[in-house]
Amino acid sequence: MRAPTTLASIGDSFRAFFDAIGDFAGGIADVRWIPLLIGLAAFATYLTLRARASFNILRAAYPDERIRFLKIWGAYMAGYGFNSVVPARGGDVVRLFLTKSSVPNSSYPAVAAAFSIEFIFDLTIAIPVLAFAFTQGVFPKPPDFSKLPAFDLAFFASHPRFALFVLTVLAIGVLVAFALLSARVRAFWARVRQGLTIIFDRRRYVREVWLVQLGGWGFRFLAFWMLLEAFNVGGSVRNVLLVLGVNAVAALVPFTPGGAGVQQALLAKVFAGTAAGATVAAYSVGQQIAIAALTFGIGLFAVIQIFRFRSFKEVIASGRASREQEEAAANVS
Repeated sequence: MRAPTTLASIGDSFRAFFDAIGDFAGGIADVRWIPLLIGLAAFATYLTLRARASFNILRAAYPDERIRFLKIWGAYMAGYGFNSVVPARGGDVVRLFLTKSSVPNSSYPAVAAAFSIEFIFDLTIAIPVLAFAFTQGVFPKPPDFSKLPAFDLAFFASHPRFALFVLTVLAIGVLVAFALLSARVRAFWARVRQGLTIIFDRRRYVREVWLVQLGGWGFRFLAFWMLLEAFNVGGSVRNVLLVLGVNAVAALVPFTPGGAGVQQALLAKVFAGTAAGATVAAYSVGQQIAIAALTFGIGLFAVIQIFRFRSFKEVIASGRASREQEEAAANVS
């Protein structure tokens, strides 16, 4: 019984997504281009400020090294742009390699640890945003996610035991990875601690990371307000917070580029009483396409012009080769 149900869920997910694309294509003439351009400019500014916070984190970890902000920005944009069109967070690997190669004498454990600091702010913002979203009476409760036409979200909501199993496997995988990577345990953890340097200086962390990310979040808020206006849903504090709540949930299910299917399904549910179904569907896909096109374009530009690679494929191949060389050198020593 489960196989037909799963296949039906997949079919519903794709059908809903492509119907939304049809609504977007049919209503493209109604798009308000000035708010759209302002929204995309605000979103690019948001990512730039996020990259600046990352630069400050790395500068604290490597105070004696000369680090160029342009390269850290390029690595951030390349990773984000890749994630916007390719599922499973492959852009994180792209960003890790490009950032590591941009910081002299850096290590993968330290750079990866530095990335993790960014999520402190995300957590402090996501909790109140989700709390607000769930109190508005339009956001589906977690048990109801299984009824949404988004296969990845519906599947895990319908199979909580399997979801728990996946989380357990991932946790074990992380522990095994740490064990394998830390053959020289002290050196490994010293590098991780180096990447976390800035959080041990609370004032510096607040000034150079948290407040910078807060400024970026303000531009992100503006971006989604303008995108709601551009696609005729209507910008408001409530609507933007609902969109941000949807994004927070979609980020937990990285099986589609940018959580596209999850976003589309949740937005249709959340704004069902705010605007016509076709308008909401057009917005749900339109804003996703616009952001993906913008970030992928900027990311590809960074890969070609800043890092002198010809494609994302070449970046991934170079990153793999670099990692293999480091492992070989570690085994020899």
